[in-house]
Amino acid sequence: MAHPAPNNKRPINYLRLSVTDRCNLRCMYCMPEEGVDFVPHASILSYEEMLHLVRLSVLSGIRKVRLTGGEPLVRKGFISFLERLSRVEGLHEITLTTNGVLLKQYAEDIKKCGICRVNISLDSLKAEKFFRITGRDFFEKVREGIEKAESLGFNPIKINVVAMKGVNDDEILDFARLTFEKPYHVRFIEFMPVGERNAWTHDRFIPAEDILDEIRTLGELHPLVKNTTDGPAERYRLQGAKGEVGIIAALSNHFCHKCNRLRLTAEGHVRGCLFSDQEIDLKTPLREGKSDAYLTELLNMAIETKPEGHGLIKSAPRKCIRHMSSIGG
Repeated sequence: MAHPAPNNKRPINYLRLSVTDRCNLRCMYCMPEEGVDFVPHASILSYEEMLHLVRLSVLSGIRKVRLTGGEPLVRKGFISFLERLSRVEGLHEITLTTNGVLLKQYAEDIKKCGICRVNISLDSLKAEKFFRITGRDFFEKVREGIEKAESLGFNPIKINVVAMKGVNDDEILDFARLTFEKPYHVRFIEFMPVGERNAWTHDRFIPAEDILDEIRTLGELHPLVKNTTDGPAERYRLQGAKGEVGIIAALSNHFCHKCNRLRLTAEGHVRGCLFSDQEIDLKTPLREGKSDAYLTELLNMAIETKPEGHGLIKSAPRKCIRHMSSIGG
């Protein structure tokens, strides 16, 4: 296999690693209640296989790993895996995205592994609406998980909110106001068309600029400087706030030219873009005993062939075929 030329356009230093496609919620934009074909357990990467591929990805320039799912905390043995991952040489940062349902139970163990940055998906501050969006009556569990993480000194605690018109748009200001009370990073994410059966429609889509305009009614927004391994959020602080707000404008303001991420799915396929269904299979050659040099070539190919753009338009976008839960959104 020919060695690809180095990618000089964008530094690719951030890997989103999905440890499972299972989840204990059924969010309307991610995983439907029925009809989801889960990956058989034997087809999901073992933790040893994940560690092997992470070590190789570090050699290809990855410096940050975000652990995602599905819901990563539902996979048996996750804390032990986290302990080993934290010892990988050359890896500068490990973060976790969780729905918070099991966070109270595992927060201390996560912190002991040296992980102090956590993203919590929370689309409503109201228990009844939380149930409508997620299909589960777990709002109190999530609230308690956030409080536990705060008490243990996790910093920052990021709250991810998928903004949907007619669903939770009446809570945008309530979420933004949290940043006056708490040092949270509240990040509003444009509703994205991922998965053939997700609930995306143009009528539910709220452009990032509309979200920002509403937040500006609370005060002046000051742009913040991003770090080199940060994700796509444009960051701001409201005048006088303890925390910050962020906007992820995947459709209305493409950030593809700045995207620094790869995704590794639970079954071992590496993807250069959330919205592209182009994948490179790493699991098969790994299980066939191919050399590390061969696997590194595939990783470098994924970096080099990372799409220039996702090709979506906000008025009538095509949908990514996979469900978000199987990609590690």
